[in-house]
Parts: sequence; structure tokens; C-alpha cells
Amino acid sequence: MMRVSLNEAQARLPELVKGLASGDEVLITDGDEPVARLVSQGCRTDRTRQPGSAKGKLRILVDDDAHLDDFRDYVP
Repeated sequence: MMRVSLNEAQARLPELVKGLASGDEVLITDGDEPVARLVSQGCRTDRTRQPGSAKGKLRILVDDDAHLDDFRDYVP
């Protein structure tokens, strides 16, 4: 995480925004106090996982258990 002062952020805002990669953050400080965070849109920190959210999105085209034969010695 990069730290920049409020004055520097005001002067370099377009450059800071263009330089953000997915998941990057810029902490903007006023003195030693953090006052804001600049976060790339690709990084969502408020996102929570929902169990079952992918239900119905996977289709099994062919039932194929032949590949399990290789593991017979390991399965009780």
C-alpha cells in the first residue's frame, strides 16, 4: 500500500488513478492521520461469499467414473 499526503494526492490524482492495478491501494494522509483510501475498482473489499451462489452454473455433460479406477487402491 502506497502512502501519499493530501497535498501530493491533490497534485497527482490523475497519475495515481491511472497507476492503480487491480487490488492496489493508496492511503491518503493529512499529517500522520489517514483520511482516505484510493482503491482500484477491481478490488472489492465489501464483497462477501454467499454459499450456493454458483448453483446451476455448472453442467456435467457426461458422467464418467473411469478416471476413478486409478484411485481404487486408495479408497477403502
